[in-house]
Amino acid sequence: MDDFLTARETQDLLKVDRTTIYRMLKDGRLAGVKIGQQWRFSQADVEALLSGKDEDDDALPTSLTTILPLHCIQAMQNVFAEVAQVGSVTTTPNGKPLTKISNSCRFCNLILASQSGRRACVASWQKLAEQPEQHPRFVTCHAGLQYARARIEVGKASNPMFIAGQFYLTPPDPDEQAARIRQLATLHGLDQPALADAAAALLVLDERKQAQIGKWLETVAHTFEQIAHERAELMGRLRRIAAISDLEAE
Repeated sequence: MDDFLTARETQDLLKVDRTTIYRMLKDGRLAGVKIGQQWRFSQADVEALLSGKDEDDDALPTSLTTILPLHCIQAMQNVFAEVAQVGSVTTTPNGKPLTKISNSCRFCNLILASQSGRRACVASWQKLAEQPEQHPRFVTCHAGLQYARARIEVGKASNPMFIAGQFYLTPPDPDEQAARIRQLATLHGLDQPALADAAAALLVLDERKQAQIGKWLETVAHTFEQIAHERAELMGRLRRIAAISDLEAE
């Protein structure tokens, strides 16, 4: 079973201050789970960071982080997730998070706290990018939950995604759910009773809410597109001004 470290223990191992720990948690470099009022961090993830072997710690594409103001995207994503009462995240086309997951449920937090579980989630998000459909369509992730995505068209062949998920469309079969929880606990070194308890609180969306989620996803994704295009235009103007200033200085 995966062991968990306190924030202080994680600080001591990584030799960073508390602010850096929470910054790493926010930008996705470090996965954690909140137990009560305290954060706990996967010891396997921390050791992977120390060894430099964490496959999920690649630098995010500069082009995306430049034209998408992530602090603004994060704030809007947080509001969407709270209003829709679902989990939400913005990712690169290969499923790597650009933002911290908003309104993440306890069930998914337990899985995400495991390094292998987080990789399985990223792989599920990546599959959303492979969908040929333009509009959102619900699919089942590795943990048996439903997700949908809307593409954020920023003028590139591969575009980031705005994703909503962590829910069921219909109540799960109790036997199938129990078997899935046993499998997830074994595969990712998780506490099976804790996972089962968290699964009992998972949301089941009615048909009305399902239809709303798809529409809301596209609306928010289009808003992100507008922000990206306006930011790109502003940066272009600033570069032209800088170029003119350099010429005048010569």
